[in-house]
Amino acid sequence: MYGGFSPFAAALMERFGIRRVVTVALLLVAAGSGLTVFMEQAWHLVLLWGVLVGIGTGSMAMALVATVTSRWFVARRGLVSGVLTAGSATGQLVFLPVAAHLTEMEGWRTTSLVTAAVALAGVPVVVALLRDHPADLGTTAYGATERQPGPQKTAPDASSGLRALQALARAARTKQFWLLALGFAICGMTTNGLIGTHFVPAAHDHGMPVTTAAWLLAVVGVFDVAGTIASGWLTDRVDPWWLLLAYYALRGVGLLTLPALLAPHTHPSMWVFIIIYGLDWVATVPPTVALCHDLFGDDGPIVFGWVFASHQVGAAAAAVGAGWIRDTTGSYDSAFLAAAGLCVVAAIASAAIRTPAQARGPLPLRGA
Repeated sequence: MYGGFSPFAAALMERFGIRRVVTVALLLVAAGSGLTVFMEQAWHLVLLWGVLVGIGTGSMAMALVATVTSRWFVARRGLVSGVLTAGSATGQLVFLPVAAHLTEMEGWRTTSLVTAAVALAGVPVVVALLRDHPADLGTTAYGATERQPGPQKTAPDASSGLRALQALARAARTKQFWLLALGFAICGMTTNGLIGTHFVPAAHDHGMPVTTAAWLLAVVGVFDVAGTIASGWLTDRVDPWWLLLAYYALRGVGLLTLPALLAPHTHPSMWVFIIIYGLDWVATVPPTVALCHDLFGDDGPIVFGWVFASHQVGAAAAAVGAGWIRDTTGSYDSAFLAAAGLCVVAAIASAAIRTPAQARGPLPLRGA
């Protein structure tokens, strides 16, 4: 639900505005989290946390990044998308330790209620401060010029669901969409699906304490913030497909070496892997957002929503697949090596995008 609702959320923002969609999304998160304290059946958890929280968080994730970046900025789009994406990682770094501590001290019900309260606290802030379009403030997008004025404030005629499907139909006729979706699916496989889900048990298989492995994964999150912002800065200055090629190739090298690095204790080589993998974690987002905007114009935020959905499908496949490999072979090594090979595929797919110059604005303007 988190990934699959993303393109529809972008279409809803286009039709009803960013402020309304984010407000409703926060209310869904609050309802889904808060009502779990009353659940008595397994399907209650699926409905509340899976559907309500899934739709709520999916409406405020990458679709929001792509929409705000496209609507409010002409220059510095890469940097802005990097900062907004890093905000998601920062939220995890801040709230997950707090949630874990609350759960341990007070129980999961307290954590659910606190999560609901935090989501509700965000509603008045959004209503008071968030605006849908620069025109609402009597201004233009940052960096707008006569030649590139930025998107105009218009309301689509079609329903949001139909708008999302129409954008998909148009994008699906191009090879660039499928190359982006393939690369981003592999991105999901090699981050959330593989390392995010299985790094801790894989390290534990090699004798490393679970707490140590969890802290290493937290360090990945710390460097993720810096890497994503730096990637946004680079996206304003370097062809995005070049960046994707480099990121996937670097990730593949890291995964290729990981089986040899796992040990009961940390050592310098493992720290090098953790730091580099953290810098590379979601550094793929800013160049992917930029390519969707460059290639698909006004459809860009919605198309990015569909590309992001492929990311989550890839993550789910890797989470299940790596677990199956571990149960079948007794080791994660084959999963890590297979993921390294997939990164090569993603790098080749990125190189094949090769954005036509006529489909892009001049590079200096993006980074002006």
